[in-house]
Amino acid sequence: MNPRELKISDFTYELPVQRIARYPLPDRDRSKLLVSRKGRISDHFFYELPSLLPENSLLVFNNSKVLPARIRFQSENGKAIEVFCLEPANGIDQGRAMGLQGKAWWICLIGGNRKWKSGRAVLRFQLEASEELELQIRRKEMTDEGFLVEFEWAPSHLSFADVLEMAGIVPLPPYLGRDAEESDKIRYQTIYAREEGSVAAPTAGLHFSDAVMKGLKEQAIDFASVTLHVGAGTFRPVMSEELAGHTMHHEWMEISLEVLKKLLNHGEKPVIAVGTTSMRSLESIYWMGVKIIKGKGELHMEALCPGQWDPYEMDAGGIGRREALKAVIEFLESKEQKFLRCKTQILIAPPYRVKMINGLISNFHQPGSTLLLLVAALPDSSWQAVYDHALNNNYRFLSYGDSSLFLF
Repeated sequence: MNPRELKISDFTYELPVQRIARYPLPDRDRSKLLVSRKGRISDHFFYELPSLLPENSLLVFNNSKVLPARIRFQSENGKAIEVFCLEPANGIDQGRAMGLQGKAWWICLIGGNRKWKSGRAVLRFQLEASEELELQIRRKEMTDEGFLVEFEWAPSHLSFADVLEMAGIVPLPPYLGRDAEESDKIRYQTIYAREEGSVAAPTAGLHFSDAVMKGLKEQAIDFASVTLHVGAGTFRPVMSEELAGHTMHHEWMEISLEVLKKLLNHGEKPVIAVGTTSMRSLESIYWMGVKIIKGKGELHMEALCPGQWDPYEMDAGGIGRREALKAVIEFLESKEQKFLRCKTQILIAPPYRVKMINGLISNFHQPGSTLLLLVAALPDSSWQAVYDHALNNNYRFLSYGDSSLFLF
């Protein structure tokens, strides 16, 4: 079946509002863990994870860090305005954008835009001693994704990351129905978050605690990290009746040559993706490798980035995980580059066949979302059976909810 023909009504379910976890549990690893092993479902707690994974597994984490991406202020007439930073403008990657000093341009959503008559707002925040941060926000033209917004601040030696840390608010998902609280600064962040750039947490990782990480090491489970900066598009519902009418969002990813070699050297042993973002990153690597091997188009990074329909329009011709990885590694080495950096638009939905992983750790996702479509594409499992079991056994859903482990 062509995924364009998928009816979104086939990927919905009734989610009672009381099953949405509005707050995290006091302890990260005390969440429930539903395990679907080749279609057989069992109930556990997340702290049991080290004993549930296959021997010699490699866990792949997304180390992206959530930005305090919402900035609130009042217009000249006292109306509440909110600027939500989506991504850097002008094609600059998140890493560079966060280090900019004095001035930066971002694509933003603006809540209450019609109330903002002036194109400029000034905010002031107290720094140490008598020094203060002055932040000027100017609304520029509208783009397809949002508004182009110019940020300018003094003292200019501060980075944009510093500015957001002082002026920004944690961007909790809208379905939580509450404002961010002080505790969310820590709990809406994985313990291994390193690279600033996401506007939503890679939530599958929120369950990992120091104790779980210690237990994994004791079981000789290996680790690797990729970076995929989660965009606001992850919350965008599929509004069309069929998948053909939906445009998948782009997300910036970065994977080191060192990690690619680690994946290659791991051979045929199990690879477990921690979260849909890690899975999308790994599957993107595969299709980049296919493009290189097949010689599709020009061999430069932008042309190799996976498009929405690439997996369904390209003939992989039996290319395996190791072959694809080797092609990407050789491509980077030929360009004398130590990182694979690009935007991926990959859409994973039935009848997609998983290429790079043997398991997935994931939260429970919204009805009719592209994240649920991804889960529906996993082999040896029925998303309906898993979600019915979770609903019937008091699992908590969405970002601060419980977890699932699919092994295939």
